[in-house]
Amino acid sequence: MEKRIRLGVSQCLLGDSVRYDGGHKLDRFIRDTLGQYVDFVPVCPEVECGLGVPREAMRLEGDPEAPRLVTIRTQKDLTAQMLSWASQRVRQLEKADLCGYIFKSRSPSSGMERVKVYNEKGMPVKKGVGLFARAFKEHFPLLPVEDEGRLHDPGLRENFIEGIFALKRWRETLRGRKTLGRLVQFHTTNKLLLLSHSETHYRYMGKLVAHGKEVPTPDLYRRYEEQLLEALRLKGTVKKHVNVLQHMMGHFKKVLSSDEKQELLEIISSYHQCRIPLIVPITLFNHYVRKYQEPYLNQQTYLNPHPTALKLRNHV
Repeated sequence: MEKRIRLGVSQCLLGDSVRYDGGHKLDRFIRDTLGQYVDFVPVCPEVECGLGVPREAMRLEGDPEAPRLVTIRTQKDLTAQMLSWASQRVRQLEKADLCGYIFKSRSPSSGMERVKVYNEKGMPVKKGVGLFARAFKEHFPLLPVEDEGRLHDPGLRENFIEGIFALKRWRETLRGRKTLGRLVQFHTTNKLLLLSHSETHYRYMGKLVAHGKEVPTPDLYRRYEEQLLEALRLKGTVKKHVNVLQHMMGHFKKVLSSDEKQELLEIISSYHQCRIPLIVPITLFNHYVRKYQEPYLNQQTYLNPHPTALKLRNHV
């Protein structure tokens, strides 16, 4: 890729001491591992909206759909201050070319889901969204987002990182002249990646591209991007991946020996039964692509959607 991925992130996750108690919540995978491939755009809603470090702890109160941000000890309502800042900040982030965002879980400002909201009796329900996180998701409804807690799940981690790399490739396509030919090329190289997320989107996007001459180019690109981002949000499953693996096997039916076919079938079956991770059949397919110089599969991003050093497919 010509430029590194730009990723928004809650600042405390990078090890910066910006939390209410003067501490941080460093996540080494985010900062040290993922950070080798992305440029972070750190955001701390509390500090950026004018609150100091340290500061009084806060929580959400009231209606989970429209909660108030209130300090716990003095009961100072900071809702208007936070929302006013958040409205300006998301507009500023339009210029940051973000391919995704990692929020701080459970935060009253940055939690993307299941944040505690306290009722009039002081009892919490885990149905809230942090005020900044809500403003961000409403402003960028299709952008890949996660929190550091959910990224501990191997499947969610792989899906999120696959999504931000795919979006970066799309953004690089957009930097050139918008033509039907460029769109066809992008779609062709990402067909199997799309299929691993959603067969419905895969088929719809194929028809959209096939009839591209009937749609004004700006509308075609806009509709394609919406479908792309919707598809990438859907998590790949073992069943979906098996479908793709079997689809790829069809490209080798005339060249593989009987022993090679049997080995490939056994490995796909072992993956299907969750006895081995996805990286095992993928590695074998990459070997056969090189050995038999299979041109169609050689260009498929599905086989190498993100840096192998991240080891994301070793655990799914």
